[in-house]
Amino acid sequence: MTADTTPRAPDVAVVRRPARVRALWLLVAVLVLAALMVASVAFGSRTVGWSDVWAGLGGAEDTLERAAVAKRVPRTFLAVLIGAALGLAGAVMQGVTCNPLADPGILGVNMGASLAVAVSVAYFGLTSLTGYIWVAMAGAALAAAFVYGVGTLGRGGATPLKLALSGAATSAAFASLVTAVLLPRNDLAGGFRLWQIGGVGGASYERIGHVLPFLAVGFAICLLSAKALNSLALGEELAAGLGERVALGVVVLCGAATAVAGPIGFVGLVVPHACRLLVGVDHRWLLPFSALLGAALLTGADVIGRVVARPAEIDVGIVTALVGAPFFIWIVRRQKVRAL
Repeated sequence: MTADTTPRAPDVAVVRRPARVRALWLLVAVLVLAALMVASVAFGSRTVGWSDVWAGLGGAEDTLERAAVAKRVPRTFLAVLIGAALGLAGAVMQGVTCNPLADPGILGVNMGASLAVAVSVAYFGLTSLTGYIWVAMAGAALAAAFVYGVGTLGRGGATPLKLALSGAATSAAFASLVTAVLLPRNDLAGGFRLWQIGGVGGASYERIGHVLPFLAVGFAICLLSAKALNSLALGEELAAGLGERVALGVVVLCGAATAVAGPIGFVGLVVPHACRLLVGVDHRWLLPFSALLGAALLTGADVIGRVVARPAEIDVGIVTALVGAPFFIWIVRRQKVRAL
């Protein structure tokens, strides 16, 4: 008996939701994100009152509390943008590869972007944020191509587990190379080490302005691929050539997000799986819902990291790893059981 090689959506329970139920969940996601954005502005390492929150939102910085609120606003917007980018990129990667383990962090895309930025800063003196973004996108593209090439070697082609293993090995190798690049540069090592953890603490309106055009292009490319991703899941020929177009969108999103916030992992893994349980596998709903839920997850993780470690804070990359690592192990074990 020959194995069925028809492409399928990632291995989750296939649920079909009426449009009314999907719209309801979409509204819930918007409300949850709005609530988390308010919490992100109101709560942090410094306790503030609601009067300070309103004054800080209006731009007042005449007290330490109001100045803290004013700094939290761009941080909140950046968390929303980066979370949406990573959630959407993960959903697209899982759809186009039919791989439930696909994630920009697990498949080495984010670490490839990180290595490219490290090399460009240490050896070529790159200093502009726009330059970081372009270099990070190039590194993300090369890493994605390398991991996929390694994952296709051997019998069975690019299976989900092989891609995950090659991605994990590549990420570890790239992380070691980043350390080797920065080791002789004491002037860069400290700041770069914090950036590698992943966080949105250095947010500013200027940084958002630099990254927003790139993210907008990535969002447009990925969201417009919804219909083709549905065709791919059904094995239709209409999806021919989809990989190159979608890969561009994913590379832009991951490269821009990594350049600004560091290599934050697991958002793109957890979010699409949760979204499929709520709105089903139709990518016309799944993709925007993944962006919303990714924004909510990263914003919530940032709030948790600031609140539980007062007066210090835990970088958002650590919080998402604590959430995502057990989920990744569960998915891998599920795949092994199904393969038996």
